This record gives sequence, structure tokens and C-alpha cells, in this order.
Amino acid sequence: MTTLGILHPGSMGAPVAAQARRSGAEVLWCPAGRSRSSKERAERYGLTPVHALSEMVERADIILSLCPPAAAEDVARSVAACSYAGIYVDGNAVSPATMANISAIVQRSGATAVDGSVIGSPPSDSKSPRLYLSGPAAALRPVALLFEGSSVQARLLSGGSGQASALKLSYSSYQKASRALAAVAYALASDHGVEAELLDIAAGRSTNYLAETAYFPKTAARSWRWGAEMKEAAHALEETGLPSDLADAAAAVMERWASLKDTSPDLTLVLQELHTGPEREFT
Repeated sequence: MTTLGILHPGSMGAPVAAQARRSGAEVLWCPAGRSRSSKERAERYGLTPVHALSEMVERADIILSLCPPAAAEDVARSVAACSYAGIYVDGNAVSPATMANISAIVQRSGATAVDGSVIGSPPSDSKSPRLYLSGPAAALRPVALLFEGSSVQARLLSGGSGQASALKLSYSSYQKASRALAAVAYALASDHGVEAELLDIAAGRSTNYLAETAYFPKTAARSWRWGAEMKEAAHALEETGLPSDLADAAAAVMERWASLKDTSPDLTLVLQELHTGPEREFT
């Protein structure tokens, strides 16, 4: 029987770790210093308490870290300090560079680092998030087997450590920013009494902008006009006391495509210009 340690049983960590129990794994957690809500979640999901992190490190074959990204490196250090030598899965929303730091931290204690990312809602009878895994091939399969037949869909990536982290932030940078932008857009419409019309326009769309990669070149070619429009949107937001940061940022992104004005660029060039284009503001 595989033993999994979870750091820590939050609103995502607890239900994800609990799914491993379906494959027969014992799931450990450490109550020391945790909140009452964490303890209630751990009890609800049938997780086994240990007296200290050192006990988890001694007993666990695999440790999964699911914590706020700002704490990810400190959590890794605490595990490494206990001389953990098993498989350490960092499932946090961290950059590939941060993941490299975490790998170096745990490898010094003899552990094998696996880069992981959870995309989707916490698992339940109706929700099946994906757990992407990258890193040393020999370590990925044991982690995936933990969730076989569960509501967590383990998916292995072949590009090495950093792939899972890059995928997570690629998706979340769009998903979470677009949620915030949607709220700001709705607030502006509401301030002017046109929110119903805005929702009617939005309801006419059936696709996701992120999936429309063929439209990126068209966006780039028109950005000389769209950037100026974003500046006007920023002014409109400021006039009603709403944050204009996202609109200003969109204009700055579009300025990187300034050299593509009214051209028919291919996707490769469009992406290249995002890396190397000028960083000037529209006037």
C-alpha cells in the first residue's frame, strides 16, 4: 500500500489527496499549526493525522504539496530539513523557475522532485480536475497510479520538469485575469445602466478566446487601433472610479505588435513579436 502525505489539506488539497484513498493509499496529514477548518476537512475526508512533519517524512512514499504559491519554497525547505528521500510532488501554481528552485531544495535531501499542477475545480462526484505531472519519468507513474480510477485525472507530460508549472500558469493567467476583467467590464456597464445589453452581447458567443489561436494574427494586425481603444476604455474606467490597470496592460501588450500594422502575419511571427516587440505606450 502506498502512503501519501498531503501538505496541506486546504479546499483543494484535502479533496485531491482523499481521491488517492480510492486506490487503497493511506493519506497522512500533520495537524500541528493548522487551523480548525483544516482539521475539519481532514476528518471529513478521512485523512490520517501524524504527530509531526518528521513522522510524515518517515512514513510517506510520496508527499504532495498543495499550498499558496508564496509558501511553496518554504514548505519544500521544511520537508527537506527532515531528510525526506521519497517522491516530492509540488502541485502549486509556481513559475518554472520557482519549480527549479524547489527541485534543487528537495533533491539536496535525496528526494525526487515532480512538477505538478491541478487544473479544474476540486474533485467531487461531478468534478474531475486534471493533475498534470512532469519531471523524471520513473517518478511520474507511481504518482499517477495513486489516482487511478478516481475523480482526479492524472496526465503525464514528456517535456521534463517545468512543463506542468508552465501549463498551469499559461491557463490561469488567462482564466483568472479574464474573470477579473469581466467583473470590471460589467461594473462599467452597470455604472452607465447598460449591463443587460452587455450580457445580451456576451451571450451570443459560444467559443473561448483562448482556443481561437487563428485569430491572434488578426488581433496583432489591428492592435494599432485596438490599443488606442483600450486607452479610451482605461479613461472610461477611471472616470467612474474603477481600476484601469487591465485595460492599460492590454494596450501595452498591443504596442508590442505595432510593427505588424495592417499586415497578414503568421502565428509564429505574432508570438515572436510578443517576446521582442517595443514596450511603448500609445499616444
